[in-house]
Amino acid sequence: MIRRKELYKEATDLTVSEEIRVRFNETDPLGIVWHGYYITYFEDGREAFGRHHGISYLDIADSGYTTPIVKSTCEHKLSLRYGDVIRIETTIVDSPAAKMIFRYRIFDAKNEIACTGETVQVFLDNQGELMLTNPPFFEEWKRKVGLIKE
Repeated sequence: MIRRKELYKEATDLTVSEEIRVRFNETDPLGIVWHGYYITYFEDGREAFGRHHGISYLDIADSGYTTPIVKSTCEHKLSLRYGDVIRIETTIVDSPAAKMIFRYRIFDAKNEIACTGETVQVFLDNQGELMLTNPPFFEEWKRKVGLIKE
């Protein structure tokens, strides 16, 4: 029997790492990153992933779809501070469902995990209708990167 969680495996060989410097406007008066910016860092990681693997928001839009986020989770472990150079690791989770799941790990300047999280995006067509199966461009992309074996 296959358990539901076994259907969702991180494609770690597709992980993309992106470094950014914490900006002044992202911090509170103590110089600590405000919690809401961690979701922005997830987006930075997701955009880097998309550019690297040819599945950016623009690529998706050119295929006639949008991918709104329907769920996000964020678990804070350590504080990030103004001026830190941080690293965001973004990994896609291989799922048979018609959605994109990304997992994130944010490392602080000492290379310690400061935050982990996940986002789930669904596919909408140009009329705003929810896709119940993976769009053809996404199936093709999954084949290209080796997530679907023929």
